[in-house]
Order: sequence, then structure tokens, then C-alpha cells
Amino acid sequence: MNLDVALPQWRELQTAARAARGNAWAPYSRYQVGAAVLTSDGRIVAGCNVENASYGLTICAERVAISAAIAQGCSSFSAICVSLKGIPVPCGACRQFLVEFNPEMLILLDDVNHAAETPPELVRLSELLPRAFRLS
Repeated sequence: MNLDVALPQWRELQTAARAARGNAWAPYSRYQVGAAVLTSDGRIVAGCNVENASYGLTICAERVAISAAIAQGCSSFSAICVSLKGIPVPCGACRQFLVEFNPEMLILLDDVNHAAETPPELVRLSELLPRAFRLS
């Protein structure tokens, strides 16, 4: 899939996700993650991970970004960029959370060890979670 054709806004998403990563609250793991979601009406909403001493209360960047967009009145999403150091793959909980909104969402996997000009890997959410749980 050609990134420039599939998602012309990829650079803006990557920039927003990397910027949000700088705001991550990660005093325990030092594992900073940023995410930026593209709404169906073209808005970009960012989020970062927020850790808690009670680890189970930690909120991943992807869920923060989607939740912030929902709070702004958005509920339809076409893409999300996840930026971190290393292999930027959403956890299982985030995959399931994202599938609620668009099982075919484009996922940009951005390793911040690479230069900002380096295009992130592009996959569809359905590739990362091929048999997602659905109530319907």
C-alpha cells in the first residue's frame, strides 16, 4: 500500500503523534508513546500514554487519542499513527478498542528512532486483529 496515496495526511499524523509523545506521563516505565487519530471529517486529535502507580489504571496513547476525539464530538476515524521508540504495535486492548470504531482503520507504525522524513509502516487494523470480538 503506497502511503502517500492511501493517506496523504500521514506527515501531519506522524508529527502530531511524535509531539504528543513528548507529553507522555511515564514515570515508571519511561516508555513514552504518542498517538494521533484522523477523524472522518479531517481533524487530527492527539493523545499520549498516562501511567499510574496502579499499573492496571494506565491508559495507552491510542485510547487517550480516541477518547479525546470522542469528547470533541467525533466518532468516526480513518487512521491512527502510533509513535514510540522501537516496534510501534498497539497492544491487544488498544486493537480491540480501535476496532469498535473502524475495523479497517489505517494504522501507521512510527518508530521515532527513524528520522521524521521516514514514512511509518502502514497496515490495516484488520491485519493486526483479524478476528476481533464483536457483539453484532
